[in-house]
Amino acid sequence: MEAKRNMRTTRHNGRTNKRLERLVCSGLRPEDDLERYAMELRSLVDKLVDERLIKSNSRLLKALANETRLKMLRLLSKKEMCVCELTVALDLTQPTASHHLNILESMGLIKDMKEGKWVFYSVAKPEVIQHLFDFLESPI
Repeated sequence: MEAKRNMRTTRHNGRTNKRLERLVCSGLRPEDDLERYAMELRSLVDKLVDERLIKSNSRLLKALANETRLKMLRLLSKKEMCVCELTVALDLTQPTASHHLNILESMGLIKDMKEGKWVFYSVAKPEVIQHLFDFLESPI
């Protein structure tokens, strides 16, 4: 990771320093040593950002960034349903519904329960999903 950051630093140093220099010259940042300031900014990212967590968060947000999956989550937060019920409710084909359910399940948002040859889905953590929808419905 350090080598990757050093490559990024080397590649963008000229452009970054010119931008920082303009910022400092504008009087918005009182910094004398631009290179030291640039290193402090990069160090701040290293301290605050857990790359694995960021990747996981990104995958979660991608899973949620789909209208069909959000509709499924909304339905499953109110009622346990099988694929056939979801296909009827959302006017989907079975393969499409299964695809979206697999994504939600792989992210730990929903769980399945087999009953004979039927598979029923429900939200894995109802309180988390409720907080998610509360957040999504709040004005920004």
